[in-house]
Amino acid sequence: MFAGDLRTIDLIDLLTLIHARKKTGTLGLQRRSTQKRLVFHGGRLHSSWSNDPRETLGQVLVRDQLLTEQALFEALVRQEREGRRLGAILVSEGRLTEDQLTRALRGKAEEIVYDLFLWSDGRFELQDEEAAPEEPANLDMDTALVIQEGVHRREEWQKLRDWFPTSEVTFHIQRAAYGIDENPERQVLGLAAAGKTLSAISLEMRRSEFETALILRGLCDRGALAVGETRQDGIESDPVGAIEALLRNAEERLRESRFTAALEAYEQVLALDRLSQAAKKGLIAVAEAKEQARIRRRISLKRVPFVSMGALALGREAFDPQEGFVLSRVNGAWDIGSILKLCPMAEEEVLLIFARLLDRKVIDLS
Repeated sequence: MFAGDLRTIDLIDLLTLIHARKKTGTLGLQRRSTQKRLVFHGGRLHSSWSNDPRETLGQVLVRDQLLTEQALFEALVRQEREGRRLGAILVSEGRLTEDQLTRALRGKAEEIVYDLFLWSDGRFELQDEEAAPEEPANLDMDTALVIQEGVHRREEWQKLRDWFPTSEVTFHIQRAAYGIDENPERQVLGLAAAGKTLSAISLEMRRSEFETALILRGLCDRGALAVGETRQDGIESDPVGAIEALLRNAEERLRESRFTAALEAYEQVLALDRLSQAAKKGLIAVAEAKEQARIRRRISLKRVPFVSMGALALGREAFDPQEGFVLSRVNGAWDIGSILKLCPMAEEEVLLIFARLLDRKVIDLS
């Protein structure tokens, strides 16, 4: 393994080494909380991976209007349940064609790589073992061409830095600019008007800071925007770290049954990354936990349930197997705590069944 600091060994030198020696292995890189992996076969770039929310397949598909946010969430839930690749699920459901998936995967993978040339600091590890890519995107890219494009972007980035010395700059809306018809430009104007920084606009638009800065420079050139003050709130500059910290906080508050605090933390995550599956699932978990807490307050384990519905009316009711099992244990003598011990189901599930039976007036409690 070969490791070091990007301020000491430049990324270009690393890639040149990999290309010249036709190495096979994995180059791992980290800056703040952002982590990336580049996989090489015989010196050629095979695949790339990133934990930056702007560089996931789902984000790219929603940004390019190939998928709705709801469709993505449903597919991610299915992926978690089935263990299949997201792309394969979307193609099997008819939401994407194979060609659309291939183009999206390649575009995502290339952006992961080219963004690295803009890093001014960070750590790296070069290992000879090959890591499995998150998606089967065999780029088979000539590393020499990757370096060439990366150098070009770095040069352009330095020019952009003359306009925007830091990614934490804000903007002022100037006079109306004519000819702003493209959706990305209109979106940038709206976010700039809301006081967002360059880094925050980049995160909201699911585009790299490089691409976002190009759009902003064009709008400044045309007199629609002017550079404002610099903000140092430390959130947008490390979105991955901010999101991870908020998710940890939300999970802790949920375990403590502090539902309002958990809800606020999940909503803060969605303010940074509106497609966060973890935050959306967290909101559902908070709602379910609140309902379970309400049921627990309503149903004491020491209360004794009894059938309150007559035999004729009971025969007309439809019960699923779980409800039937629980109802068969209601004898007017055992309390709910005792019945829970007899049921081969999770306690929360049994309590929910009791709540449903109470609401349907099938049983009552003494």
